[in-house]
Amino acid sequence: MSTAKRRRILGIIATDRTFERTEHRGREAWIGKCLHCNAHLLVDLDGEPISRATIEHIVPQTAGGTDELANLGLACARCNQGKGSRHDPHYHRDARVREMVERLLARRRERWRDPDADDSE
Repeated sequence: MSTAKRRRILGIIATDRTFERTEHRGREAWIGKCLHCNAHLLVDLDGEPISRATIEHIVPQTAGGTDELANLGLACARCNQGKGSRHDPHYHRDARVREMVERLLARRRERWRDPDADDSE
């Protein structure tokens, strides 16, 4: 995985209050929750996923979604792949898909933490 992608993952973790440091197999890691299903996600302190954590563009890039942290979350691969293949192509045509995206954006805002407020690093 590229350094830029690991940095992006660490940025998401820094702004997601569900993530905290934990011990995993004798070393420190981050543990948090999938943006969709709340399954536990594990990420190494350097940003390398231990579990199948993936970067989720809440508003799809095909619909103008950006790489801003407020539009990114971590999701398990199963949820992220399902959203991408089933819902993202229909974003502009399907009100239910837009409602789902609004719910995910609201969840991301609820989980938001100011990265400067975290003293754990």
